[in-house]
Amino acid sequence: MKRRDILAFISVAIASWFLAIGLPLVTPEPVAAQSNVNLLVSAAASLKDALEEIKPLYQQSKANVNISYNFGASGALQQQIEQGAPADIFISAAKRQVDALEQKQLLVPGTRSILAKNRLVLVVPKNVSGVTSFYNLKDEKIKRIAIGEPRSVPAGQYAEQVLQKLKLLPQIKPKLVYANNVRQVLASVESGNADAGLVYVTDAKISDKVKVVVAADEKYHSAIIYPLAVVKSSKNIDAAKEFAQYLATSSQVKAVLKKYGFIVS
Repeated sequence: MKRRDILAFISVAIASWFLAIGLPLVTPEPVAAQSNVNLLVSAAASLKDALEEIKPLYQQSKANVNISYNFGASGALQQQIEQGAPADIFISAAKRQVDALEQKQLLVPGTRSILAKNRLVLVVPKNVSGVTSFYNLKDEKIKRIAIGEPRSVPAGQYAEQVLQKLKLLPQIKPKLVYANNVRQVLASVESGNADAGLVYVTDAKISDKVKVVVAADEKYHSAIIYPLAVVKSSKNIDAAKEFAQYLATSSQVKAVLKKYGFIVS
């Protein structure tokens, strides 16, 4: 018997033995290419520029991960998640919104961390002079003061706390105009639709149309922190955990955040 015939006979015999004892024949399959993963990050509007810059940095090593962002007021994003809107990761501009989702068991346990911190500042249009402190907000020439809507915008909550502590709120309340997120506050001051506004220092830093008058004393408001966590309803929890870990620990991320004026540890 030729060697080729012997090998064929042995192969048939082995196959017959597998079938006789009830074991399935396993034929090797080519290894499938890593499939693409889509992640949606719901994040506070003040993080927009930094997160857009971080995205391609992450994709250099994770080319199969497609990252999309949903930017808005933290309170509005919280409500969207509570109502079942898709999101893989949530990054708020305040502790309160993440606490609420955690209490409702809508976040993956053990995935919460702090991304960064920020400062609140008073800004005016670049060509305005004579405004040197919060107390100038009482001046007659300051007719409209933009802040975030306190019920849904953390920057608005911080602004209201500062104005209350300085005992200015009752006097200037008629001048207040409310925006749906902190970037709208910035846009109102840039355009001159508001004579002053309270935004984060990171927002003021990206604009050449406003100038910072003064930073609010941190003892006058709650700590401005950006907590993040993975959303329990995510269809890609492992990939979301990996990106959340990168955001919380990467030196690349910290460098970008610092560049935009965020405070990182």
